[in-house]
Amino acid sequence: MTDKKKDTDYKKVMKTLSKNYWAISTVVLALLLIALLASGGSSGQTVSAQEAGQNLLSFANAQGAEAELISTTEEGPFYEVVLSIEGQEVPLYVTKDGKSFTQQLVSLDAAPSAPSTPSTPTPTNIPKNDKPVVEAFVMSHCPYGTQIEKGLLPVVETLGDKIDFELKFVYYAMHPTQGEVEEQLNQYCIQEEQNAKFNNYLTCFLEAGDGAGCLTSTGIDTAKLETCTTAADEEFNVIANLNDQSSWLSGRFPKFDIHKADNEKYQVGGSPTLIINGAQAQAGRDSVSLLNAICAAFETAPEECNTQFEAGQPTPGFGWSTSTSANNAAAGCGV
Repeated sequence: MTDKKKDTDYKKVMKTLSKNYWAISTVVLALLLIALLASGGSSGQTVSAQEAGQNLLSFANAQGAEAELISTTEEGPFYEVVLSIEGQEVPLYVTKDGKSFTQQLVSLDAAPSAPSTPSTPTPTNIPKNDKPVVEAFVMSHCPYGTQIEKGLLPVVETLGDKIDFELKFVYYAMHPTQGEVEEQLNQYCIQEEQNAKFNNYLTCFLEAGDGAGCLTSTGIDTAKLETCTTAADEEFNVIANLNDQSSWLSGRFPKFDIHKADNEKYQVGGSPTLIINGAQAQAGRDSVSLLNAICAAFETAPEECNTQFEAGQPTPGFGWSTSTSANNAAAGCGV
């Protein structure tokens, strides 16, 4: 394959990626394989995660994607690089020589005919009590925050009043252009004042991120909501912080101070962060793993802890699809 032909193929991929990256994982993986075969695989030289991220960012922007580098982390023989493309966070995987990438890693460990839900060991550092306190810190538009919310909701509904659950928000927002600040303000007030409708609202919102439509479909009292959001905004300077870019974290992310004290208390750094009985819990994001983690925090586990959930981990982002892959089980949004 000529360099010109490879460049043309990659440009097509990046153009499609900026519109709907979830639909092209197979195409990108195939192109990566072609590139590796053509070059004889990795060069054997290793660059830093930051350099690999910058390489991918430069490549994406050269194709007109208007991308922004969000984070870089080590992921086995790859670096996971999260780019923001047209307001959507896109996780990609770059070889450690910084020369090739793919959109998705597919595990070859398990036989294709017998997939299983990725499991995470039940946390052992969690204190026990009669009614576990569960706090999930997220950003409303972080794809990994929505991922854990989709795993948590069935567990929260199953355990009901046997646990004390509250959704909380990270002290800064990474997706302000998507209406994240306003959405979090709404969710805070719905949970505070119309709690009986909150799970239904969140279930609806996680489908497509249509907050306005979900207010109507779940019967939220919008007059009551507006009174609450106005009061919360005045107390925590939510919109003032959004409008004052000089106050933004790292000059890029508006502050969201509603749960600032709890963020500091638990040293929350990004979305998602799960706290059980005052301790950070490194649990999986599927309902099975989350049920196990929460139920391990009971002095005496109730019958509901025997509930059997279907196998499958929620995929990142909006929509209720599931996957047997654990590739994004530790990914998050954060600086």
